[in-house]
Amino acid sequence: MHVIDALNWRYSVKQFSDQTLQPWQVNQLLEATQLSPSSYGLQPYKVLVVTSQDVRERLVPFAFGQKQVAESSHLLVFATRTDIDTPLVDEYISLAKAKNGASPASLAGFAEMAKGAINGMNQAQRARWAEQQTFVALGNMITSAAMMKIDTCPIGGFEPDAFDRILGLKEKQLTSSVICPIGIRDENDKYGQYEKVRFDVSHPLAEQ
Repeated sequence: MHVIDALNWRYSVKQFSDQTLQPWQVNQLLEATQLSPSSYGLQPYKVLVVTSQDVRERLVPFAFGQKQVAESSHLLVFATRTDIDTPLVDEYISLAKAKNGASPASLAGFAEMAKGAINGMNQAQRARWAEQQTFVALGNMITSAAMMKIDTCPIGGFEPDAFDRILGLKEKQLTSSVICPIGIRDENDKYGQYEKVRFDVSHPLAEQ
């Protein structure tokens, strides 16, 4: 599907059908998300797939009763790392060496630059920076899902502390930033009948 057609096709589904996505669909979508760009390539987040019906039912009250959390095929939780420090750069460097056979010397300049950027931020700034990268991944996932005709419903209205507790994220040095039920829309979802509303495109830079 052409990307514009895919984006016109998608909307935030409120009523999912009882269809379950195939494992290959979920895996492909996760792979597309993994390929998302991030600052310095550090990907300071994890995408968790919640399939347990019992767990998802427990999460619904902490998503202000939004039933999509439990009634979708799968629930994706975009969790931001809370251990943002220079060892994160070392992790990336080790991976780069293994993937590309790069020498430590060739990566020294990059490592110094990335560590300098992290050291230049306080804890609150690091958390905000990491969460920004998480939302980039969310956006890429939503577009990829639309191209695959997988429906999504990104949700920012939920209680992160409760999600973190139920999913045991604190112990993994993660915190939930945004959640996204995925699946196949129900044909009776009234929101699927509405015309998409967007502000007109403007190109101020092109006109100057």
